[in-house]
Amino acid sequence: MREVRFRDPAGSTRVGEWTEDGIRAAGRTYDESEIDVLPSAEPSKIVCVGLNYADHAAERDSEVPDRPLLFLKPPSALSSHGDTVPLPAGKERVDHEAELAFVMGEQARNVSADEAMDYVAGFTCMNDVSNRDDQRREQNWVRGKAFDNSAPLGPVLATPDEVPDDAAVELRVNGETRQSSSRAEFIWTVPELVEEITTYVTLEPGDVVSTGTPSGVAPIEDGDTVEVEVEGVGVLRHGVSED
Repeated sequence: MREVRFRDPAGSTRVGEWTEDGIRAAGRTYDESEIDVLPSAEPSKIVCVGLNYADHAAERDSEVPDRPLLFLKPPSALSSHGDTVPLPAGKERVDHEAELAFVMGEQARNVSADEAMDYVAGFTCMNDVSNRDDQRREQNWVRGKAFDNSAPLGPVLATPDEVPDDAAVELRVNGETRQSSSRAEFIWTVPELVEEITTYVTLEPGDVVSTGTPSGVAPIEDGDTVEVEVEGVGVLRHGVSED
């Protein structure tokens, strides 16, 4: 099942199922053009993983860390399928980063990898939009990673059975493929990430974990259309504008 959160033509927030025939909810079927798609979760926090693909570490001239590199984005970083993401003003380079993200269905603390998938509600797409100017200058990456609307998320939450263990992850800018890899290329798997994160941080229902990006990151600019596609989830599409 692929669950979608949206605002209907009357302004009501609803949860429905995204099907080939349209979006079904409350006894109706809506066309995508009729509704406003909302982020596919309402998290208290977004936990992001850095350098979870060896090829991305190589393109960043970084060593693969000996444990997952973690950082946070706040809920104010969220934006939606169909939105136009404003870029931070006056920056020379802001990059796209296609990522498979997962959403927690249960509160999780000190969860073992063997039990981790019992706590995961499903998977979605995320673009970890990254302000490189400031990321290079700071250690905690607040300016570089946590700025407003820097986490487009969606369009749906796909149940785990919909997303293969080797699900393809791809990003296109204006139709040109820039990133293309697979969940099979992760250094740390989803269960291993849940175990590591919940050793330190309680994950609440609705919290998002974004699993890292493959190689091919590159700048985005005013007027670009970005598409992040994850096999089994679908396509997250958003625009880009200068703030």
